[in-house]
This record gives sequence, C-alpha cells and structure tokens, in this order.
Amino acid sequence: MKIAVLTKAIPSYESSIRVDSSGRWIDESVVNYVVNESDSYALEEALQIKENIGIETEVVVVTLGSEANTSKVIKDGLAKGADRGIFIKNDSVTTDPLSIAKLFSEHLKSENFDLVLSGLQSDDMGAGQTGVLIGEMLNMSTATLAIETQAQPDKIKVKRELESGWFQWVSLPLPASISIQSGINEPRYPSLKGIMGAKRKELNTYDGSPENQSQNFVNLYVPKNEKVTEKIEGDTDTIVSKIMDVLKNKLKVI
Repeated sequence: MKIAVLTKAIPSYESSIRVDSSGRWIDESVVNYVVNESDSYALEEALQIKENIGIETEVVVVTLGSEANTSKVIKDGLAKGADRGIFIKNDSVTTDPLSIAKLFSEHLKSENFDLVLSGLQSDDMGAGQTGVLIGEMLNMSTATLAIETQAQPDKIKVKRELESGWFQWVSLPLPASISIQSGINEPRYPSLKGIMGAKRKELNTYDGSPENQSQNFVNLYVPKNEKVTEKIEGDTDTIVSKIMDVLKNKLKVI
C-alpha cells in the first residue's frame, strides 16, 4: 500500500504578522513557519496504518511551497517515520484551492497512491477543499471529517464527524482521498534516530507553479486592537436615545 500525506507550512502563532509592501500578502521575512496542525494528525494516522495493516506499506510526505518555508516541514515528516518525501517547489504565493489541488494532482498521479491523507483544513487559509478536489481530479473515493480509520488492503472504513454529536461510518474502495480531523490520534515526536535517519531518506523535488489562479487577494489587513470608550451623559430620555442610535446606526444590531 502507498500512502501520500499532504503537509503544509503555516505561520506559527507566535510570529509577528505584518503585511508586506504589496499589501496582498504577509512579510515572510519575519515569520517562523511550522507544520499545519491537522496535517500532523494525518501523518500520524498514515504511520499507524503502516504499523497495523500487516503488509508492506510506504508513507510519502508531500509538501508544496517555497524551499525557505517548507524545508522544516518535510524534514519533520521524514524524521517522524515517513519513508520518502516529495517537494513541489512553488515560490509564488498560491492561495487558490483549485490551483493548489491541480499542482498536487499533477505530481501525485504517476505515483498511483492507494491513499491520500490530508489535514481537514489549514490554520492560515482554512478553505478545507484540497483533499476533496484532489479526490475528484484523481478519480478517488473521498471522505472528510475523519475521526477514525480502519484500513484494509482493498478498502478503508472511515468514521466521520457530523453535526449535533452524530457520527457516520462509511466504507470506501481504494484508492481514496481522506481529510483528517484534528484530535484523531496523538502525533508522535521525532526521535533522535529518526532525525539522523531523515538525512538519508529519498527526497524528490519538482518545480510547480499554477498557470492561472481563480482566486487572489486584493488587499490584506492585520486586525487593529483599538478600544474606544464613549461616555453617554444627560437625562434618562437623552441617554436612551443615544444608546438606541449607537445600536442602530453604529453597531447595527437592531
């Protein structure tokens, strides 16, 4: 069985985010990049499938982005136990889910993966569409919101999280593309042996840039943390009138 795990580098929560001179993206020179949270769970699920399924299984970690931002992410995947890596080099700012899915599909198609696991969504963009689009493009059965998997040589059962505390078990034929929910397992830490061994593992690098994006940022803003206190004074009728004006015309809640 061959399992691809899609991983993404995202800005860490501790990074100081600011908009670059173009006004359309962040200043990456001051940002520390880390592995997207739900992608860590997807990798752990792939490694557990490899350990439990009982037949020869290969786990391949796949990353898209610039070398400066994603090198740590793919090294982390190899150190945790992935057998090899695929790095799709894309130095442009690609934010369109369809373009991203096309780039992944183009380089995954020839590999004939049985399973493609991805995090449910990225913590920076939050589109949550990549896994579903790849499943369609590669003609795979698809499931999202997976909180448990039971893999077999020719199929996989997936427990999906629904609304209002409901769950759903579905059985999918292979090949399949599955989006993994955070909390499905407990991601492992890379061992010293794994970190040293990652340097000797195969890493294939490909160039990939989207021809045209259907979606682009026009302007990007960092939220301002400003607090303004307005004191309302006067008699009761005046205060009530002013409060109603604020609620109706400024806050627009009534």
